[in-house]
Amino acid sequence: MIAAPPEFAPIPARERLLALDALRGIALLGILLSNVASFAGPLAELSEGIDPKLSGSDYWLSAFVYVAIRNKFWTLFSLLFGMGFAVMLERARDAGRGFGAVYLRRSIGLLAIGLIHAWLIWAGDILVTYALSAFVLLALRSWSGASWLKLGAALYLGTIAYLLLVAAALTVPGVAQGDAADLARAQAERAAEVAVYAHGDYFAVTGQRLRFFFESTTRGWIMMLPLSLGLFLIGAGLARTGLVADPRRHRALLRGFVRIGLPVGAMLTVVSLMIDSAPSLALFSASSMLAQTLHMLAGLPLALALIAGVLLLMQGGARWPLRFAPAGRMALSNYLGQSLIATWALYHHGLNLWGRLSYTELIAAAVVLFALQMAASTWWLRHFRFGPLEWLWRAFAYWRRPAMRSAFTRGVSSEE
Repeated sequence: MIAAPPEFAPIPARERLLALDALRGIALLGILLSNVASFAGPLAELSEGIDPKLSGSDYWLSAFVYVAIRNKFWTLFSLLFGMGFAVMLERARDAGRGFGAVYLRRSIGLLAIGLIHAWLIWAGDILVTYALSAFVLLALRSWSGASWLKLGAALYLGTIAYLLLVAAALTVPGVAQGDAADLARAQAERAAEVAVYAHGDYFAVTGQRLRFFFESTTRGWIMMLPLSLGLFLIGAGLARTGLVADPRRHRALLRGFVRIGLPVGAMLTVVSLMIDSAPSLALFSASSMLAQTLHMLAGLPLALALIAGVLLLMQGGARWPLRFAPAGRMALSNYLGQSLIATWALYHHGLNLWGRLSYTELIAAAVVLFALQMAASTWWLRHFRFGPLEWLWRAFAYWRRPAMRSAFTRGVSSEE
């Protein structure tokens, strides 16, 4: 009887792909800037455009976040998730060690962390969606990189095509669009959500989070699951080519991503702005749906251009992206930390700053918070191998406790 291959273990820091860590850190900053207004407002407004009621620096910062950040950085993070999966799978195969059981527990652990985040901390969670997509990704692990790319593109572009068809259908006479009654209903729901966050205790806020999860998040999975899984597969397929591990060999492809991705993404963003710069889910219309869909589609070529640009810069000797790497290595701890700090500061059961900060102040606070997280992550990783949640996640995934202290602080060789 042939023994099962041993499961693989967490890799030493020296073997990590620093480019992936740096890109995760950059993505984490973008996600925070995109989310900060939703920490301080109704979650239904997360996908909406530039707020026309704002003025001065508030307006221009809102415009910057919507144009340059929104939909670009969650797309980037999704691609990186798939790339990380492919790297883990290849390393396990090269070592002749088991992968399926570890990644299954890893996905179950991510699902548990995501549910805790969504139900008890902040309702705008993305981790549950990622975990559900990761289960499918695991089931497709035997596929080739080309098959991953084809299915990923089909899922992502197929979902975009469906949304475009919905927008087209809304232009047909007789097809219902949102009316004044729908707008009034949406406004009332948002006012009720704001009242809970601004005046409710922790238990009232938790009830609101649960309602949002079961009424809105789960309903949104019909779009978000194929989009996220599609991006995972695209990222995994690209990583299978060696794009991240050996960017020098793929310079032509990387330059192509930059040369094509930047203008295509910029063009789609500009067209979406020309159609509607302030699309709203509160009023369902053809122009709003079309503008939001094109804006979302712009995220993929721009995210690919950003990945390629950072890889080319680092291959050329640039060191500044590495400043984001420690935050990227602790992305899970930092992501949940952002939610904990923001909700504690803004909600009534915390510092109760709800409604007291301008958009400019919220962005400034987000930048300061991320700068502190970068510094704290750098300090932490001088002493420890993993962030606190990363250690817990790995302990569950590998079914044993990995060493927490770094080799340096334990006074042993880095080759341990």
